[in-house]
Amino acid sequence: MRSFSNFVRHTAKLLRIRIGTSGILFVGCAAILALSPISIGHLPEIHADTATTTLALTDASDTEAQINQSNAQIAQLKQEIAQLQTQLTATSKQKQTLQSAITETNLNIKKITTSITLTNAQITQKDIEIKKINGNISTTTSETNQVQYEVGASLQALAAQDDEPLALSLFTGETLSQLFDDAASLDSLRIGLEQKITELTSLKTTLQTSKTTAQQKRADLASLQQQLSQQKQGLAIARDTQTQLLAVTKNQESNYQALITQKQAQEAKFEQDLLTYQSNLGLKVTAGSLPPSGSQPLQWPLDSIRITQYFGNTPFATQNPQIYNGHGHSGVDFAASPGTPVKAARSGIVLGTGNTDLTCPNASYGKWIFIKHDDGLSTIYAHLSVIGVTQGQQVTTGQVIGYSDTTGYATGPHLHFGVFASSGSEISSFASQGCKGKTYTMPVGDLSAYLNPLSYLPPAQ
Repeated sequence: MRSFSNFVRHTAKLLRIRIGTSGILFVGCAAILALSPISIGHLPEIHADTATTTLALTDASDTEAQINQSNAQIAQLKQEIAQLQTQLTATSKQKQTLQSAITETNLNIKKITTSITLTNAQITQKDIEIKKINGNISTTTSETNQVQYEVGASLQALAAQDDEPLALSLFTGETLSQLFDDAASLDSLRIGLEQKITELTSLKTTLQTSKTTAQQKRADLASLQQQLSQQKQGLAIARDTQTQLLAVTKNQESNYQALITQKQAQEAKFEQDLLTYQSNLGLKVTAGSLPPSGSQPLQWPLDSIRITQYFGNTPFATQNPQIYNGHGHSGVDFAASPGTPVKAARSGIVLGTGNTDLTCPNASYGKWIFIKHDDGLSTIYAHLSVIGVTQGQQVTTGQVIGYSDTTGYATGPHLHFGVFASSGSEISSFASQGCKGKTYTMPVGDLSAYLNPLSYLPPAQ
């Protein structure tokens, strides 16, 4: 029996139990239990409250039903959003007319509204899931305390039995047969104790897993709440765009077409101003300063990608030499309905922001953001409705920095995304010939500093 002494004290040390003459002090994860001496064969029996257990099972069943119902609602909303996106894509490919523009705007507003409903449903679901996990944590904690109590009682019984010398037992009249019976009982108690310790270890693992899961669910919830805020801002932008479109065109197709013609004329004048200025700029791209083509240092600036115009001498650029002066398109255009969140393609410093419409409406970038990265590249995001960052601000990859719209030269809602060689570009100011007496302030660069964004982005989604 003396061999049990080391087992008892080693186990007590592992479980943070102090064994003394007055009993065992058990330090648990939820409570401190002071146990009085207990003899073998008289261990306390701990029974769960039947009513409490039944109530917990009922709550768990109700929670599971709520989660299933929420999943069905979320699946239906996602399907509706996918259908609206299909309609939006088809409408954006149609001939540019006032009616198609109004239809596209209405579809976008409906899509954002449905997305807000979806996000609210996902937030509700996360709340339910967190409630369920908290219930699991509470149940596991209760079970852990119970097993801890039983382990403490068993250890105390082992310690008490081990403290009685063999000789003393014989002198008190106990027979060898009784001693062997006691030894067998002690061995049975030891086996039961080992099982309880294994169960306790499993419960603690379950508890830690549940806490980790709950922490992740709370992080997901915070992300969804931020997404909801962004969607509400996007909805306000989309509705404002709709109001402005109807106000400018007065719901007349001729006014809409005249607006497009005016934008194209202003853009052509701007491109000539820019080309003249850049030709005398004297900026040079430093050799070896760029990451290898295809290395994918940048991430897509939108969640959903559909390219409407590529870099360089695209068919549109070739067919409209009066706009691009034969130098091609300086970036990539992505379809982006008004109010779509725009994200930083890589971590970096915001070198500047601006709005060319304040100089010459409809002529160029409109509202823009220019970010310098740590790999020799800089990126520009143009035609925005809202600029969500400031000069000098540090941003991270994927951070929402603004929202898309149709500011500047944009005959339809989209995001212009451009990539510059940092060594051959800068934010500079130059006079506007199209709008006399005004000065543009915006990113410019040597012609060799304009890079094809697709050379540094992941494969098309």
